[in-house]
Amino acid sequence: MPDTLVAELPNATVLVAGAGAAGRSAAAYLAGVGARVCLVDDRYSTPGREVFGGVEVSGISIDRALSDGLTDVDLLVVSPGFAPTHPLPVAAQAAGVPVWGEVELAWQLDRAGVLGEPRTWLVVTGTNGKTTTTGMVEAIMTAAGRHAAACGNYGLTVLDAMVAPRRADVLCAELSSFQLHWAPSVHADAAVVLNVAEDHLDWHGSFAAYAAAKALALQAAVAVVGEDDVVASTLPVGADSRRVGFTLARPAPGQLGVLDGVLTDRAFGDGESAELISADAIRPAGPSGIADALAAAALARAVGVSPQQVAAGLRTFAPAAHRGEVVAVGELDDGAVLFVDDSKATNPHAAMAALSGYDRVVLIAGGLLKGASVDELVAANVTRLAGVVAIGRDRQIIVDTIARHAPEVPTVTVFTGDDGQVSVVEGPALGARALPPSDERASQTVDLPPSHAVMNVAVERAWQLADRSARPVSAVLLAPAAASLDMFASYGARGDAFIAAARSVVDSAQASR
Repeated sequence: MPDTLVAELPNATVLVAGAGAAGRSAAAYLAGVGARVCLVDDRYSTPGREVFGGVEVSGISIDRALSDGLTDVDLLVVSPGFAPTHPLPVAAQAAGVPVWGEVELAWQLDRAGVLGEPRTWLVVTGTNGKTTTTGMVEAIMTAAGRHAAACGNYGLTVLDAMVAPRRADVLCAELSSFQLHWAPSVHADAAVVLNVAEDHLDWHGSFAAYAAAKALALQAAVAVVGEDDVVASTLPVGADSRRVGFTLARPAPGQLGVLDGVLTDRAFGDGESAELISADAIRPAGPSGIADALAAAALARAVGVSPQQVAAGLRTFAPAAHRGEVVAVGELDDGAVLFVDDSKATNPHAAMAALSGYDRVVLIAGGLLKGASVDELVAANVTRLAGVVAIGRDRQIIVDTIARHAPEVPTVTVFTGDDGQVSVVEGPALGARALPPSDERASQTVDLPPSHAVMNVAVERAWQLADRSARPVSAVLLAPAAASLDMFASYGARGDAFIAAARSVVDSAQASR
């Protein structure tokens, strides 16, 4: 069926659901090869037309598509935001219409040779560390002299990477659980599941369904799993897959790990160990960065990259912004306090990894938790937490969790009240140590968005908590454990607001010393 459908695409009627990057990419390609394409998105409250990639397509609302019916539709291409329970894919499946994601479309085109010789696919997924690992894979493949493109949930869409003027022979594809769910046919040359923890439960409906979507990646020829992760290490691999593990411990045969401070491969050396690179040379530093580097090395080694090329690529890799960057340094009487931007920590598992790199922190957290629990995050870090500043829609969940597991940890909640002004609520653990009023001048500035005003006050309060701590604080850490879209346009915008606030606080503190 897929081969037949690919061959018939130039004459097919295709609905493309979602006008984001994935939808625009699919619509432009399909219309360009002659398919009759209709873009379905609620931005089209009335039918309209748009031009993508130089090709005009029509657009209608989701309700209109459902009322028109899908009996004459040959294919529905859904963007990642469409959950399996959404009425549109449900209706398509009931009508016998195939439902593909943009990644599935790209895979089917690639396997059919429509866009030239099939590419090498290296797939990265997991709850935390996907983007860093994907960037590392791209850097390694580039150092090995192969033209690689980071794509999927990071960089270009997979389809755009495939149709780019300069051919990418290796697709370093970061794939989310959403993308994997809608791309069940993908059998990569090598793929890794880094870790699996609660995330996107609102989309998948259960943790089991979320984990099962991640496990789809392991249909690869070489299936790489994080041995240190209790869930990833137990996921089933494909019947014909070679299983390879990675661990921060001493590697067993068939694994990559760390031996005497050196990343070491005991999986691809024909029974011999191969030293790759010193753990001290990995950036970002710390356990999560080293784990990501081991995973990237495993994917590269799976497709014939040498140990020397792995090392060369990892040395050139520079982490992207908002992933554990030290953005300012403040001075207190008992030492320096780092201001660390890990806004990319958009789920509790990622926040856990961020916290593990510091002895004692004031944590700024909150946003959209997407149904994930923060109980384990709090319970495992009671001794690390000098204080917590909670922001965002789900801030009260964080405060309530601290009250259950760590009532001795001081908390401050910062939010915008009904009057548009910034409000602050101090938790009971502060007691008689109540903080002095924040400098809320920024929140009164007409031109300052409320989200930035909240972040300004949150950072001021975090600095005060660090100053009042009975023990030295290593860092004021933005690791929200939650998505950003309740307050900010993206996690990057959230991180930028934190950076500006942190530098302002440090400048003010230095001026007053």
